[in-house]
Amino acid sequence: MPQFVEVRFKGNRKAYFEWHESEPLRLQEAVIVEAERGVDYGLVNAVGATAQTKCDRCRGCALGDGKGRGEDHAARYEPEPTRQVVRRAAPADRRTADELRRTEDDVRRKVREKVQTHGLQMKVSDAEWQWDRNKLTVYFTAERRVDFRSLVRELASQFRTRIELRQIGVRDEAARLSGVGRCGREYCSASWLPELRPIGLHVAKDQRLSLNPSQISGPCGRLLCCLRFEHEFYVQSRKRFPKEGKVLQTAVGAAKVLSIDIFRDRVTLRAEDGATRTVPLADLKKEVEAAPAAAAPAPEPPRAPSRRPEGRPRPKAGPEGPRPGASAPAPAEAALQGGGSDAAERPAGGPDAASRSDGERRRRRRRRNRRGGPGGPGGAGGPPTPQDGA
Repeated sequence: MPQFVEVRFKGNRKAYFEWHESEPLRLQEAVIVEAERGVDYGLVNAVGATAQTKCDRCRGCALGDGKGRGEDHAARYEPEPTRQVVRRAAPADRRTADELRRTEDDVRRKVREKVQTHGLQMKVSDAEWQWDRNKLTVYFTAERRVDFRSLVRELASQFRTRIELRQIGVRDEAARLSGVGRCGREYCSASWLPELRPIGLHVAKDQRLSLNPSQISGPCGRLLCCLRFEHEFYVQSRKRFPKEGKVLQTAVGAAKVLSIDIFRDRVTLRAEDGATRTVPLADLKKEVEAAPAAAAPAPEPPRAPSRRPEGRPRPKAGPEGPRPGASAPAPAEAALQGGGSDAAERPAGGPDAASRSDGERRRRRRRRNRRGGPGGPGGAGGPPTPQDGA
């Protein structure tokens, strides 16, 4: 059974091949592999099941049956035959590859001069020779589409080989050229990140980071690749904590969650009196569990049974008094509702009729004051009249 391997080329470019010899290949071993119209030189980056898993997860080519890429990918691309590893690289092959890498800097400078001569709005990032010199690939970035047909013809006549100009994004450019990030390590995209997935601003919001672009952007000007990789950790960790701003009933009283610390497993609370305290998450869970036993609500007294039979509507009282057939309230009930002897002076219509009568008297008094009734210009302080009911 052939061995499936992943081979890395210059600029973190990767491809997958099969090795049909009996002796298996080892990691970081130099090999000569099949390439487009020739052969190329690279290093073994993964073998066996690891290489197969990375190939299934990759979306950069049409190799294989499209597992892990979705049905659209499998429908759009036809499976390609897997290329093979030709042989192990000899010491002479390594010297040839090193010589090509030294000449590529000079090639890139010449290509940049040609670009300036043609006045093209493009930035040349890198140049890569194929090991057999049958193809020269030039990588560039541009904000819009560039018509470089005349440039390709001039470069082909100068270098006497097949020229390929490939436009890449700024994140791919950073992954290809590599560098050191603000953390002091090599770029994630250039060292270990398997693929460059889209990153949205919601990823930074979920991690409670500052939305200042200078703090969450990488050297390429885009959001940091590590934000996407760490996003799942933050989402799963926050599920163990209460939400910020939530009021919790604890054994020592109600407290509002001010902030959480997922790395130290601590929660900052503010009590009703304004005092703040920081407690471990485990202790907070114990306080919340003990809260019902410490602050159990007092049982409600049983309600008195209603004297009105079930299913019978309550009689309504109007300004003229109760409806025919409705009994007047008992003196005890009138005392509970009206507060003693004042209930006897109220109209027979009940509390609603009394409130309406009081409102009518107030309205009459206001109208009389506006007209300038007895007792002065405003009518206040005059002797009571029969209409006042007092």
